[in-house]
Amino acid sequence: MIGPEKRKAIHLLHEEGMGIRQICRHLQVSRNTVRAIIEQQGGMPDTIRKDKISIDEQLLRRLYQDCKGWVQRIHEKLTEEEGIRIGYSTLTRMLRELRLGHTNRDRCDQVEDVPGKEMQHDTSPYQLAVDDKRVWVVGSMLYYRYSKIRYVKFYRSFDRFKMKCFFHEALTFWGFSARVCIIDNTSLARLRGTGKNALIVPEMEGFAKQYGFAFGCHEKGHANRKAGNERSFWTVETNFFPGRRFESLEDLNRQALDWATVRMANRPVSKSRLIPAKAFDHEQSFLVKLPRWVSPPYQEHKRTIDQYGYVSFDGNFYWAPSPPRGEVTVLEYSGYLTLYHKRRLVAEYELPDAEVKNQQFWPAGQPHPPQKPKNRKQPTAHEERKLRAAAKEVDAYLNFALKPKGKEKHRAIRELYGLYQKTALPLFIKTIKRALTYRITDITTLERIAALLMNQGEYEPPRVEIDEQFQNRPTYREGRFTDQADLSIYEKLLTDGQDNG
Repeated sequence: MIGPEKRKAIHLLHEEGMGIRQICRHLQVSRNTVRAIIEQQGGMPDTIRKDKISIDEQLLRRLYQDCKGWVQRIHEKLTEEEGIRIGYSTLTRMLRELRLGHTNRDRCDQVEDVPGKEMQHDTSPYQLAVDDKRVWVVGSMLYYRYSKIRYVKFYRSFDRFKMKCFFHEALTFWGFSARVCIIDNTSLARLRGTGKNALIVPEMEGFAKQYGFAFGCHEKGHANRKAGNERSFWTVETNFFPGRRFESLEDLNRQALDWATVRMANRPVSKSRLIPAKAFDHEQSFLVKLPRWVSPPYQEHKRTIDQYGYVSFDGNFYWAPSPPRGEVTVLEYSGYLTLYHKRRLVAEYELPDAEVKNQQFWPAGQPHPPQKPKNRKQPTAHEERKLRAAAKEVDAYLNFALKPKGKEKHRAIRELYGLYQKTALPLFIKTIKRALTYRITDITTLERIAALLMNQGEYEPPRVEIDEQFQNRPTYREGRFTDQADLSIYEKLLTDGQDNG
C-alpha cells in the first residue's frame, strides 16, 4: 500500500509538471498507480467495504463455548445454522479481537538481529531411507541469528553427551560463539523452571562457559522465539532431503556438512538477499573467539580386561596390547575412544558405525590377537537359515520352537543343527514332523524319536557303495594308526530306543 506522504509527493510532482514516466522512475511506482493517485489528488482512497460482515459478539462467544474452541466447527455452524457466509481467516481475526482461547496467547518477544548477540539450537526427528532402509535419526541444528549461517548433524539418538559433542564440533568449525544460545525447555540442559525462570544444569552451564556463551530458554509455547532455527529445519526437509540418497549415517552427515556450510552459506537469503558467509565475516568482530585449545567432551567408563586381553564396550571388543590384567579407564569421545591403564595410554580406536556389534578390534599394524574375547556372542543366523531351507516341516517347527529369546534360542538352534548334521535328511524330517505334532522341544527326546524311528523300520538307511580297494588308498594307510572312533553314543541311542519301544 502506498503511504499518504508518498501519495502527496506524487501529486505535487505532477502539479509541478513532471511527467508520469519520470515520476515512476524516481519513486519506483507503476504507471497505473501513479495515474490513480493523480486522479485522487494525492488523497487516501475510501476503502470501507460495503459488504463488511458483522457478527454479534454474544453469538461468537456462545458458539466458541459450545464448540469447545474448535474454530473449524464454529465456522461450520455459522455457515449452516446461522446462514452467515464468512471467510475462515476473517473468523479467526474476530476471535483474536475478542481474545478467545489460544488466540489470546501473547506473542513471543521480538528481538533485533544484533551482531554477535545470539545463536539458536534445536533438534528434530526424521525417518529417512539410509542404505535403502527406513531408520529414525535426530537432526541437531546450530543457527547464528544475525548472519544466518548454520551447522547441522544427524544422530541415531541424542542425549546430553551428544549435545556437548555437537556444540564442540559446530563451534570449533566456525571458530566463534555468540554470547547467548536460545534453546527450548529441554531437560538436556534445563534443570527446572521454564523460560526466564529456567535453571540450567550446572554441568551444561560450566560446559557453555568454556566456549564463551550461556544457555537461555524461551517461554513455554513460544517456539517462534527461535524461528530462524525452526525455518532452517523446514529448509532441510524441503531442500536437503529431496533428491538425495544416503548410503550410511556417515554419508548423510558428509552431505549435510557440505550443504549447510558451503551451499547454503553462500546462497542469498530469499527476502533480504543477505549472503550468510559474508555476513558472518562481518559478525566475527562482535562474536566471542574460541580459545586456541578447548578440550573435547568425553565420558569416562570403567572396564575390566578379560583373560584374553579384550575390553568390552558398546557391544564390541577392543584389544588392550600387553597391559596386566585388571581395570582400565575407557574415555569415550565423539568419534573415538582411548584406553588408559594407570594413567598410561594403552590404545586408541575409532568408533565403528552404530550398526556394528559383536566385532573384535585391535591396533592397526599389529598382528591379529590369537584368542577371541571371553564373552563374544556366537550368532546362529547361519545355522537357522540352513535348517529353514532344509524342508517346510523344519521351518514350521522352528516357528513353534524358537519362542524363547537370548541364550535359550541360540542353544536350541545349535542343538537342533547338531542333530541335523548327525542324521540323514529324510529321518531328520520325520523326527521333526513328529516333534511338532506332540509339541516337543527337548533335544534328548528328539534324539530318542530318531532312534525309535530307525528301530521301527520307518527309515531305511541309503545304500552306500564301498570301494573294496579303499585299504590301498594313501589316506587310509596314513590314518590307520589313529585311535578308533568311540561309537558307544550311537549304541546307547539304539538301546534307549528299544527300551522306550
